[in-house]
Amino acid sequence: MRWRSREKKRLGPGCAVWEITLTCNLNCIHCGSAAGKKRSDELSTEEAFDLCDSLKDIDCKGVALMGGEPLLRTDWVDISERIHDLGMELSIITNGWLGQNDKVTEQIVDLSPECVTISLDGGEASVHDMIRGVDGSFKRATQALERYASLGLPTTVITTVHKLNLNQLVKIRDYLRGIGVAWQIQMASPFGRLERHHVLSPEEYYSVAMFIASTRKLYSKEILVAGAHDMGYFSNILPELQVKDWQGCQAGISILGIQSNGNILGCLALGDDFIEGNVRSRTLQDIWNDDGSFVYSRHYKKEDIKAQCRPCGFKERCGGGCSAVSYSMTGDLHQDPYCTRHIEKSMKS
Repeated sequence: MRWRSREKKRLGPGCAVWEITLTCNLNCIHCGSAAGKKRSDELSTEEAFDLCDSLKDIDCKGVALMGGEPLLRTDWVDISERIHDLGMELSIITNGWLGQNDKVTEQIVDLSPECVTISLDGGEASVHDMIRGVDGSFKRATQALERYASLGLPTTVITTVHKLNLNQLVKIRDYLRGIGVAWQIQMASPFGRLERHHVLSPEEYYSVAMFIASTRKLYSKEILVAGAHDMGYFSNILPELQVKDWQGCQAGISILGIQSNGNILGCLALGDDFIEGNVRSRTLQDIWNDDGSFVYSRHYKKEDIKAQCRPCGFKERCGGGCSAVSYSMTGDLHQDPYCTRHIEKSMKS
């Protein structure tokens, strides 16, 4: 008997995260896609338009364009306009390198995106540029951030935390306070370029959780900060950390991942082992509505919950935490070792 089986009728995803190109002008240490050069088989403009139509057909609510660096794809504006014309919300995730390009800025303003997100991984140039692999990337990112915010664009910063920038969080916060942006903090996992020895320890991870909770409590009027899907999970000590009620991995439920060649995943952070199909050989509608797709999140069974998650009283709701972190750290699902509740329990023993 299956445990916590999802309904057969599928609602559309709230957001599709679409890596429209692997082309990138930076060389980030923690890049999960190991971006740089474009795939030889990236979708053409017409194929991208067809995919936009298919996203609308499955009732997708919004599309976040990322890369690589999405603004380096020559038809990014055309794809963005198609998303808008179909009535889906548009978000853009960029490294900010082109933020001082007047034409690009004008194009973004004209598109009126739901959100423009810029990656910022250090509170000073020496750290951010080292992580991003290109000198001047900190200056470019902060200039873009300030410019977009001053133009009234809804602007968010993403910081991906690992051992190389854990000590930068306070500096980043001091810089961001009062600019008028939101801030998402997420943990780097060992896939793509990131080497395992750079991953946070559970204790360091918990320090990030405490930082988020304290920032939300002390600076809520100056900056809106949130942990990403890999932060939190029913803490006994940090109520300020609970941004939303975690209901388990949303890959293939409310989130969809799309690679630049049309491969479909529940979440791009899961990688190629979790490709459900390709839109060139199978329609997106068929992949999304197939009851055999995304079984790890849609139809996990009681016996699938493993390790420290098995005895937890929240396992039915949680499902073992973030699938991407669980798989990259343990080689299996439903046993995410980075759980605030589990870490708190370990502290007492």
